[in-house]
Amino acid sequence: MKTNKTLLNAMLALSLVAIATGTPVNTIAAESSSLAIRTEVAGSVQDVVQSLSKMVADNGMMVMGELHQGKVLEMTGYKGESESIFVGNPTMGKKLFSVDPGAGLVVPVRINVYRNSDGKTVVSYLPPSRLLGDFGNPKLTKLAAMLDKSLGSMTGMLPQ
Repeated sequence: MKTNKTLLNAMLALSLVAIATGTPVNTIAAESSSLAIRTEVAGSVQDVVQSLSKMVADNGMMVMGELHQGKVLEMTGYKGESESIFVGNPTMGKKLFSVDPGAGLVVPVRINVYRNSDGKTVVSYLPPSRLLGDFGNPKLTKLAAMLDKSLGSMTGMLPQ
């Protein structure tokens, strides 16, 4: 329980820093810890999101939501590209939620695609196994490792 509160507090702190500085949360997370997986890829943010969305569908998953952070933050004067898609599989979700409904904190998995300060497109996400591992349930961790493998495979197929 304490680990989950610590993780939640860390995520809240990162969100507040992101709001205050206009920096994408995943960039802050990657710079402050090794938790986030980040991969520089070729193509525009929009092209990469479209490619990922197709790969997700081709791999038996689905895009369950989108967040156009760059567009939303334009009202604050922030100039940057950042798109998030929320990826999941209802069958896997059922398995995860059957083990622990708290898995909803982690799934669907959020994949953030953004343009970094060097002008490169970056794909980043927090591996489900690292997050669900904090729940202390080996069944959750095993299922999450399957998600890690799928996510790694998809992001690894993007042109670099």
